[in-house]
Amino acid sequence: MSLDSLVDTIKKHPDYDKVGMILCHNGVVRGTSRDGRKVSGIRVAVDHAKLKKIIDESKNKPGIVEVLVKIFEDKDLGIGDDVMYLAVAGDIRENVITTLQDTLNEIKTTVTAKTEYFI
Repeated sequence: MSLDSLVDTIKKHPDYDKVGMILCHNGVVRGTSRDGRKVSGIRVAVDHAKLKKIIDESKNKPGIVEVLVKIFEDKDLGIGDDVMYLAVAGDIRENVITTLQDTLNEIKTTVTAKTEYFI
């Protein structure tokens, strides 16, 4: 699955005529941790029940038509590999930007657990 496939799925949504913006996030593995240590890679675990709840809540926000997420879980990821795709489609930028930011923050803080491998 690619980010393009998420966007293509959104474009086939029955309410696509209500969409004025699709905003996408593509998280990738960077070469350093937040504290500056060199990283060789990561592994991500996902709580799918919490993810579904967050997606459902995000889809119910004003103006939002669709929220799609793909997380590359339970495998070793190297520097530059994709970690997560998030696509949010909605009516106006204020609704879409806020929903993407809120959804991303919720996923990162409550849904995923990351193991970093240090050099």
